Amino acid sequence: MKLTFLGTSSGVPTKTRNVSGLALQKQSSKHWYLIDCGEGTQHQLLHTKLSLRYLTAIFITHIHGDHCYGLPGLLATTAMSDRSAPLTIVAPKGIHEFINAVIKTSELYLSYELNFIDVNSLDSSIAFDEFKVSAIELSHRVPSFGYSFTEVITHRKLDTKLLEKLNIPRGILWGKLQKGESIELDSGKTISATDCYLPEAMSRKIIICGDNDDPSLLKGESISANLIVHESTYTQEKAQKIGSDPQHCSAKSIAMFAESSKTANLILTHFSARYQEDKNKTPSIFDIESEAKNYYTGRLFLANDLDMYHLDKIGVVSKTQGGEL
Repeated sequence: MKLTFLGTSSGVPTKTRNVSGLALQKQSSKHWYLIDCGEGTQHQLLHTKLSLRYLTAIFITHIHGDHCYGLPGLLATTAMSDRSAPLTIVAPKGIHEFINAVIKTSELYLSYELNFIDVNSLDSSIAFDEFKVSAIELSHRVPSFGYSFTEVITHRKLDTKLLEKLNIPRGILWGKLQKGESIELDSGKTISATDCYLPEAMSRKIIICGDNDDPSLLKGESISANLIVHESTYTQEKAQKIGSDPQHCSAKSIAMFAESSKTANLILTHFSARYQEDKNKTPSIFDIESEAKNYYTGRLFLANDLDMYHLDKIGVVSKTQGGEL
């Protein structure tokens, strides 16, 4: 699984960071998914190999402009690329109203159908070819959501050595496990299919969050997550100055949650423009990194624009070199 960060700044762009946008793609697929679409996202895409023709769905976390103002331009450009396949947008209801208003007032013609799904009405996951996606309600000034992407495995490999060790005979029982069914042995013990697959055959899960000042809201969903991508708008010191209703997350807060939930990989993004790239200046983006490292012992990354990350088959995240895997 591959992630490409198209924007990592909070609120406003800087000289080195655009506002929010993130592309998710399975390694072997041309199809991809866009999470948030801040202003300038389509321009960032020009620096990647991602094609709008293969964009499967767009997920908007909340209505604030740094997460959605790039939508009209991207949709218009997609039409100009002669796309005809339907495009799904999962977002709060206000996004649908926003897009409809732009289409009407600017006489925007789309060569494809928009399938809009109101995230507030979701009571279960949405199935795509590559992922099963569910929404997580977060805490922010306006309704904000995170999206959990669970990989769809079409072919699972059984751990044959384990099955032989358990004295499970080949044939019908192995066939049931291969289909994902549980089996019952003569001893009365039930064997779950998910316990019998090789590690690389297990579904990987990524949680990508919108703005959120309460990481504990991810508690249930994070149990089986290989990676959390979360905002870290500022340090704890700044959060305390804001008061009891910060609306955004500090590096300490998300790092402590990721540590307590035993999340193996954490990527931080959505940094306030006040944090400079020069470690010799104050405040610096390295202040956020240092604070997070004080509370989290897993694999930690601070995303930059156009950074690419790879989640491998055993759940290890690495930053790719030179933009290629």
